[in-house]
Amino acid sequence: MSLLQKFERYPLTFGPTPIEPLPRLSAALGGTIQIYAKRDDCNSGLAMGGNKLRKLEYIVPDAIASGADTLVSIGGVQSNHTRMVAATAAKIGMKCVVVQEKWVPHYDAVYDRVGNILLTRLMGADSRLVDAGFDIGIRKSWEHAIASVEAAGGKPYAIPAGASMHKYGGLGYVGFAEEVAAQEAALGFRFDYIITCVVTGSTQAGMIVGFADQGRADRVIGIDASGTPEQTRAQLREIVDHTAALVGLGRAVREDEIVVNPNYAYPAYGVPSDATNDAIRLAARTEAMITDPVYEGKSMQGLIALTRDGFFPPGSRVLYAHLGGAPALNGYGAYYKDG
Repeated sequence: MSLLQKFERYPLTFGPTPIEPLPRLSAALGGTIQIYAKRDDCNSGLAMGGNKLRKLEYIVPDAIASGADTLVSIGGVQSNHTRMVAATAAKIGMKCVVVQEKWVPHYDAVYDRVGNILLTRLMGADSRLVDAGFDIGIRKSWEHAIASVEAAGGKPYAIPAGASMHKYGGLGYVGFAEEVAAQEAALGFRFDYIITCVVTGSTQAGMIVGFADQGRADRVIGIDASGTPEQTRAQLREIVDHTAALVGLGRAVREDEIVVNPNYAYPAYGVPSDATNDAIRLAARTEAMITDPVYEGKSMQGLIALTRDGFFPPGSRVLYAHLGGAPALNGYGAYYKDG
């Protein structure tokens, strides 16, 4: 029985996302484990999709019921989340205001004119650039944007960064865990580990709750890309506890069931290391799977390093959650102009 059966869902995605074997990447890393990807980057026709849509499917019914006319959210300049909020607003016929803070010390000349922010503006969102540094918490600039919509006579619906601290932010990835279990039954085996990126927390938090219901939450390894792992872990814990209570998990999630690896976020949020860029190139050249320098490149870096370090026992089947984000590559062209 699904933990989500009592919650209303507004469909924004195609349905269950495919699980794809990655044999050439597996071979390039020594062939001792089998790597698969769950392609949440290919989950929708809305503006190149991505993980935020799973979350927004459970948030939209509440937004509609509230009588709101404007979705208001926040992210960095190259935020996947604000792109998806803009896409959702366009799809359901609402207006959209998004704050884009300068979370990343990156100075490519076209950084605020291409990729995610270009798509956000193309879909009609009011995108407001704010010169403020990185923080996964609740931001004053977002609160000001909400107030500005009210002052103009609109009715805002507030969606925090990554949809993470929203009351329903963790639900979508509870569904991911249930979806994986159904796909495993069809495949005839269970994955030994699931690798995901974590920054604001609700993607991994939802997975933890969903896989806790299956007795294997400790096999979900969050690769931190925030560079602020203590804050991320605290927020992750909060979302896990809230979501577990909300869905009626029936028990507390143990501390050892929340696994975050902080070793690959360097040098800073949104800034790829040489190892991140090497990981992006390896995934692209072995599987034509495109990852990005902010999120998936770092979780791919973590997967590659853990494999090479012998973390996974030989014969393990590892599922890499590809959460989307490729449009951000356009803001980092100097790194990849020669491939």
